[in-house]
Amino acid sequence: MLHLLRRARAGGARRLRRPRPPRLPRPPRTRTGRRRLVQAGMAACVLALLPATWLRLAADGRLHTTADVPRTEVAVVFGAGLWDGEPSPYLAHRLDAAAELYRAGRIEVVLVTGDNSREDYDEPDAMRAYLTRHGVPDARIVSDYAGFDTWDSCVRAKRIFGVDRAVLISQGFHIRRAVTLCRAAGVSPYGVGVDDRHDLTWYYGGTREILAAGKAALDAAFRPDPRFLGPREPGVRRALDGG
Repeated sequence: MLHLLRRARAGGARRLRRPRPPRLPRPPRTRTGRRRLVQAGMAACVLALLPATWLRLAADGRLHTTADVPRTEVAVVFGAGLWDGEPSPYLAHRLDAAAELYRAGRIEVVLVTGDNSREDYDEPDAMRAYLTRHGVPDARIVSDYAGFDTWDSCVRAKRIFGVDRAVLISQGFHIRRAVTLCRAAGVSPYGVGVDDRHDLTWYYGGTREILAAGKAALDAAFRPDPRFLGPREPGVRRALDGG
């Protein structure tokens, strides 16, 4: 009996042993295997950077500053977040550039496009209020409340607001994507990249653009409808006619 009890305890101990962790893949041992691994890694990096390279090449020749951008009727300012209901510093810099262009007579109307998907979050109205405080008449500002991303904003500028040609205003790390996507949406764009200090947000934005370039390539290739389209709106034409 004692012998059987010991065997049962030993069997239980064996059953309670933790499973061995899975073995990690070993690096190739041969020179050929290591060379193929390096080649595969390089190919993956090239494929990941191809969309970003495409964006850079597609926007060449269309980037300007506030001082030399061609006179254009409409400027489009993309949303960039709110802090306590007010434009974030990055968004404020975009709006400052739009106000500067308006005061200089280089644009006539500002289309502010951003997110208003929640009652407690309203980018376009915050952008409008900021612009009016900085000298842009309210009648010269048009709001797009369904600019949920860059592609949606570009498509809606063309199909909803009837914008054929525009100055696009954003940060330098984003402006090439905006220019390229608006071209794909049928808008003839000029891009103004706003300078900002290279802080953590700037580096985050630059890194995010590498990932966003892949989606931009798909949007430009397949041209999906925006999340919300809706009927055409005459706001831009009315503003150009004097409000």
